Amino acid sequence: MPDIESFISFSEQNIGEYYTRYVLEEATDIEKTTEQILKDAADLHEYLRTYGTLKDQDKPLVVAGILLALDEIEFGGFSINSLTGDQTPGMRDGDKLMNAIKGRLTRSNVGPDAKKDKLLAEFAILQTSFRLNEMNETLGKTPLKYYTEFLYEHVFRSIKYQKTSEDFIGRFYGEFMSYSGGDGQTLGIILTSRHICDLMCELVDVQPDDIVIDTTCGTAGFLIAAMHRMLMLADTDAQKKNIKKKQLHGFELQSNMFAVAAANMILRRDGNSNLECCDFLKKNPAQVQLKGATVGLMNPPYSQGTKADPEQYELSFIEHLLDSLTVGARAAVIVPQSSMTGKTKDEQNFKASIMKKHTLEGVITCNTDTFYGVGVNPVIAIFTAHEPHDENKVCKFIDFRDDGYEVRAHIGLVEGDSAKDKKQHLLDVWFGRAEAPSRFCVESTVKPDDEWIHSFYYFNDEIPTDIEFEKTIGDYLTFEFSMIMQNREYLFEREHIRRDITNSGDICISRSLNESEWSPFYVSKVFSEIERGKRLKKADHIQGDTPYVSSTAMNNGVDGFIEATPGTRVFGDCISLANSGSVGSAFYEPFSFVASDHITHLKQEKFNEWIYLFLATVIKKQGVNFNFNREINDARIGKMQIMLPITGDGDPDYIYMEHYSKTMMLNKYKQYFAYIDRQGGQPAE
Repeated sequence: MPDIESFISFSEQNIGEYYTRYVLEEATDIEKTTEQILKDAADLHEYLRTYGTLKDQDKPLVVAGILLALDEIEFGGFSINSLTGDQTPGMRDGDKLMNAIKGRLTRSNVGPDAKKDKLLAEFAILQTSFRLNEMNETLGKTPLKYYTEFLYEHVFRSIKYQKTSEDFIGRFYGEFMSYSGGDGQTLGIILTSRHICDLMCELVDVQPDDIVIDTTCGTAGFLIAAMHRMLMLADTDAQKKNIKKKQLHGFELQSNMFAVAAANMILRRDGNSNLECCDFLKKNPAQVQLKGATVGLMNPPYSQGTKADPEQYELSFIEHLLDSLTVGARAAVIVPQSSMTGKTKDEQNFKASIMKKHTLEGVITCNTDTFYGVGVNPVIAIFTAHEPHDENKVCKFIDFRDDGYEVRAHIGLVEGDSAKDKKQHLLDVWFGRAEAPSRFCVESTVKPDDEWIHSFYYFNDEIPTDIEFEKTIGDYLTFEFSMIMQNREYLFEREHIRRDITNSGDICISRSLNESEWSPFYVSKVFSEIERGKRLKKADHIQGDTPYVSSTAMNNGVDGFIEATPGTRVFGDCISLANSGSVGSAFYEPFSFVASDHITHLKQEKFNEWIYLFLATVIKKQGVNFNFNREINDARIGKMQIMLPITGDGDPDYIYMEHYSKTMMLNKYKQYFAYIDRQGGQPAE
């Protein structure tokens, strides 16, 4: 069985799943259902496209409407057998489905009438589509009956009887829209997976007496997760009834998404009278506050804000949510990492405004595959509403990218063996029940102009290992050998290039890496020249003999050979640091090269190649703080620190660095010479 870090898998709610997965070695009900939903989504998309010729925005409405009608079977208000393909006006299959939907909405006490009418208008496609209601020769029935039978058999039973916080309709909808090439991403709609919804409910410790609001509720995933948790913790039936009827509130702007959310909540037997189809940003926070929400959960639209329309920035949604909660309410939001860095002036203003009125508790960096296939690096930010942020407040910034979830082919993100342990550790650290090293959690005061993410506050003080230095020098020698074999030995024919490495018998390393004392130094203090390259379009490259260094992590950063034409930026005998792409890659470049705008050169005249090779290795250690969505810019370089061995006076020990690199290089030569000797060859004198 897999190793465990805690006993969370043996808790009452998890032991059954653990036994099924690891003792019986069978797929759990959730795994079976999830995989089946993916398959069903693909199949149904094909059927809707082939037999219904529906627009993308209508497809999820057909699905949600049919599921609502199916929910009337229990009450005798609908029968699949009643769908006979009758073409009499008022008696068509779509008419019968709509009658069942009306009955289900009435039974759920959906009101006011305007809201009920809005929902019925969304589902009207069932009646108005001629193709859906006509008899199909291939099927031998109407497409509506075919879809109804399919959904009853493959989806409805799973949704109806699965006792879980999983938003099955939301999961189905998300997969469904991905197959249809729908408007999800263009509208900034990214549905939140169940494990994130559950995690956020736990981070704000949702309780049975809380009133929960989701102001951009999508398919109602957060509300379902909150309801599931609240019902589990509730003591009485009366308390459970009150939770469903009065303690869950949601807003959704997209009318078709609102209809799906309403259907989702009705199928969960909540009554859904607290969902509204409206633009949350236009709601008066004081009016929303009257709902008495003590918990706010939100996944706002992504990447919609612009300089012309700053109100659409994620931070604007966050501020509006916090303003709409009661005093002391807790809020958790999941947004792109870029929101917390506050790149634009408007975003910086939002951050300052939030801190004047509300308290930031912390930010958790999530798995980069959380929204698999979308290309967003998300973070979860937690706030306390209407309590101004104290300048001495210590916040927690956590790196939870390694959450135990992994991508599985043809399925997407799934729970790995260690996921529950890792989640429990996160919660223990968040609530102060356990300590963690700074690479996992950094506690710090914050300012509005800080980047509110772990990588901003975290300094990697780990000392590189001998293996890491060996790899740097080994890769460098491999590159050098490759260039010479391509007749480019001219790259290394300069005065500062080593000449007598094989005769360096006087080199003496007085201490190992771990025996040395190390201290942090700002990069800006170590190097006298720090300058970025210049953009050069591929079309402007003229083939030549000068290396072109870009953001590749291969071949010492050399991406080709061009002419150093006027206007290009040429550097040499320095370190090239990749700002983007393979961000954090650092190489010693002993030759003159043209630098792309993705490269920053780091130079100090008194350094030689040995010191540069040493420094390239320690610089790479800070690469953990950067990624495709958080590149290295001038401001970040200005705040970047690296660990260096020091002298007794506390200064960088450059003599030690030089001797260490020479020794490592000499060992590599000896390794190669020994290989040549074993092959019966004779190394050149």
